[in-house]
Parts: sequence; C-alpha cells; structure tokens
Amino acid sequence: MRCVAVFVGINHASAKVDFDNNIQLSLTLAALSIGLWWTFDRSRSGFGLGVGIAFLATVVTQLLVYNGVYQYTSPDFLYVRSWLPCIFFAGGITMGNIGRQLAMYECKVIAEKSHQE
Repeated sequence: MRCVAVFVGINHASAKVDFDNNIQLSLTLAALSIGLWWTFDRSRSGFGLGVGIAFLATVVTQLLVYNGVYQYTSPDFLYVRSWLPCIFFAGGITMGNIGRQLAMYECKVIAEKSHQE
C-alpha cells in the first residue's frame, strides 16, 4: 500500500510541482523512481521489469505520437516528454510489487488448503 501511495505521489508531483526546466523535472523524477525501487523492491528482476516497461511503453507512446494518434502540447525530446519513462518505470515497479503480493497470498491460500485436506 505504501508503494502505491509513493507512486501516486510521484505521479502527482510530475503534474503539479513547477520546475525551472524539464531537465530538472526529469532528474528529480528519475531519482524518485529509483528511490521507489530501492525502498520497496531492490531486486534485479524488479529493476529489469521497470526498465523494460519504461522502454516499451515509451516506444508505444512514441509510435502513437508519430502516427498522429496522440500529440503533446510541448514535447521535450524526440516528440516525447522527458519525464514519461520515469513515470512508466515507477508504475512498473508498483505493479510488480502488487503482483508479487497477490502471488504470495495465493500461494499461502493454496498451502493452507493442502494442509487441511
């Protein structure tokens, strides 16, 4: 639950906090996203999942922008907002932690059922 709250905070900060320039925003969000991973995960697979999701989601977003399906009011770098991969990374870490907790709960329920039989 804390991981979800931190992710919502990072997402809210990207929309509401005013920074002098987009590089400062991107670096701050990158540090917060890596801090989220360090605090709640610290696994290589979690980091890989976050980087993979950030890369794939950014590529999909880029394809949508290039094809005119979606457009930004002011793109930063190659028609993509520079903070977008940081948000996708934090979201990947958060969803991975939720999935891990659900899987651990399911294993616990299955183990309890097998002991009762």
